[in-house]
Amino acid sequence: MISSFSLEGKKALVTGGSRGIGFAAAQAMARAGAEIVIAARLQAQLDKACETLAGKGFKVSGFSHDMSDIEGIQPLYDRIISETGGIDILVNNAGGTRRGPAEIITEQDWDFVMDLNAKAVFTMCKAFAKERITAKRPGKIINIASLMSETVRRDNAPYAASKGAVRQLTKALAVDWARYHINVNCFGPGYIRTELTRALWEDPEFDAWIKQRTPMGRWGTPEDLAPTVVFLASPASDFITGQIFFVDGGLLSMF
Repeated sequence: MISSFSLEGKKALVTGGSRGIGFAAAQAMARAGAEIVIAARLQAQLDKACETLAGKGFKVSGFSHDMSDIEGIQPLYDRIISETGGIDILVNNAGGTRRGPAEIITEQDWDFVMDLNAKAVFTMCKAFAKERITAKRPGKIINIASLMSETVRRDNAPYAASKGAVRQLTKALAVDWARYHINVNCFGPGYIRTELTRALWEDPEFDAWIKQRTPMGRWGTPEDLAPTVVFLASPASDFITGQIFFVDGGLLSMF
């Protein structure tokens, strides 16, 4: 049974993998035996993440790229394939947001969020699938959705729309690529305590609201999410595709 969760001999690419959820996912898959490839925007953070994993004895390489540069995604993926020999597992973690009341969101805000959170995910998935199909090799895609693909809160219209798109895209790609033995799933994190959410968990009122609304009574951590990534990347999930897994401490059950 334990071997069903092993990633030995696999190579996993994590976008936005230099910190937070992405780094936790990369580290968990490395512990399960995978060789890790990280793509991240900031070179200094990328170098730090790679050094940390390498210092623990894991095989890791890094590629600097801003995922909002859609046209650069295919060349990036081609370079990764050339240097690694092929990717078995893709984790689309890179993302961002522009917060504010919907009536003041600009077209530029909308386009930025939709491009980064949805179009870049599709473009990376397509690059991955084309290589897998050509090579006649199976693959696993894990997209990061959000609670906002199921419910919403104020001042997050572009983000909610983009993550809803990721959820439906996951289902569509799962149907299209099942015949090629490419599994496509996603998971929706609850409120996770990371550097990117610092402004929220340092706000006493919002912090209290999250703890009150979450049955487990706390914020999640990146480490809470990592085992789900390993499961979806491993042979244990070979008959699972087109699904979304919410890792939220029970928060959605309260709505």
